[in-house]
Amino acid sequence: MLPPIGELREHVTANLAAFERRAVPPPEGHRRAAVTVCVLEDGAGLPYTVVIRRAPRGRNPGQWALPGGRLDDGEEAVAGALRELAEEIAVTGVAVAGLLDDFVTDSGFVITPVVAFGGRQEPRGDAFEVASVHRVPLERFLSPGVPRWAADPAGKLLLQMPLGPSIVIHAPTGAILWQFAEVALRGREVRVAGVTQPIWTRR
Repeated sequence: MLPPIGELREHVTANLAAFERRAVPPPEGHRRAAVTVCVLEDGAGLPYTVVIRRAPRGRNPGQWALPGGRLDDGEEAVAGALRELAEEIAVTGVAVAGLLDDFVTDSGFVITPVVAFGGRQEPRGDAFEVASVHRVPLERFLSPGVPRWAADPAGKLLLQMPLGPSIVIHAPTGAILWQFAEVALRGREVRVAGVTQPIWTRR
């Protein structure tokens, strides 16, 4: 059971402050990106986070994602994550609680995940970049069966985050959300470097 939103914010901020996150210098040929795990409140004050489905065009068409994208030249990760948050789902004025580990993707990016709280706002997807916006109650991250693991055709274990009736998210986004649940919500130390990505996420 999660505490009220004010206590939750303090709890998450303290857990992230105690977590020694791992920053990764971009390997040759990789680019930097940043995403936001943004905690908002519904009309009853219950916390949820936002995942999006990418529009059927551009990079990662139709895939589940967190609001975010590639950093501009010289842009810091937090600034870039919050810029993308505003551009993609019109959420602004958030308070940053901390950062998770950088995640190196098979598609050539180093992603910095930012955790933030945004109060009561109505997320609205950008028509060009976002096909749909979905609210995931934070309680869902603590449910039995989240995460789950399945074998791919090569026998490697794939992380799956079943976050709704039709929402099953794999790495890299699934790995970031798993670390958010374990580190920020549960106060555990979990590392996600090397979590296998399905081949269809490598575009």
